[in-house]
Amino acid sequence: MALVIRLAGENVARGAGGPFGAAVFEIGSGKVVAAGVNRVVEASNCVLHAEMVALMFAQQRVGSFTLRSPGRPAHELVTSCEPCAMCLGATLWSGVTRLVIGAERDDAMAVGFEEGPVFSESYAYIAARGVETVRGVRREEAAALLRAYRDAGGIVYNPDARLPPRAR
Repeated sequence: MALVIRLAGENVARGAGGPFGAAVFEIGSGKVVAAGVNRVVEASNCVLHAEMVALMFAQQRVGSFTLRSPGRPAHELVTSCEPCAMCLGATLWSGVTRLVIGAERDDAMAVGFEEGPVFSESYAYIAARGVETVRGVRREEAAALLRAYRDAGGIVYNPDARLPPRAR
C-alpha cells in the first residue's frame, strides 16, 4: 500500500492525473508485477483509472488475459482507493484473488468523485468467485491524499463534471 500511495502522490505532484495509484503483486513473494496511476484527464480517456492501468500492464506482462492460471502464482490488486464500478468489474475479470483497499468509497465521494453502482452485494459476488477483499489499509494516509488533491484545485472528474476548457 505504501507503494501505491506514493505513486498516487507523485502522479499528483507531476500534474499527470488524479490522486489514485494501484499495483498488482504476486501473493506470497510480494513481487510487483505492474503498477498504474490515474491517467484519465491527461490522456482524455475515462477508462484509464489506476486499477485498469495496473491490470492491463500485469496481464500484458504475464502474457495472459487472466492472472489466475494453473502453474502461476496468485495475484492481488492493491489500490489506494476503493474501486469504482468499472474497476471492481475489471478486478473480477482480471483473475486476481485478493483486492486490498486504502481509502474507502466514502472518502472519494466526500471530495467529489462519483464511484458508480457499487454495493455490498458487489463484494459478496466477487467473494463468491474467489476474490478476497481487505479494506482500510493505511486508509487515513490514502484519504488525506484525496483531500489534498481537492484542496489544491485538482480536477474532480465524474459523469456530471463541468470541466474547464483545458481539461476537456
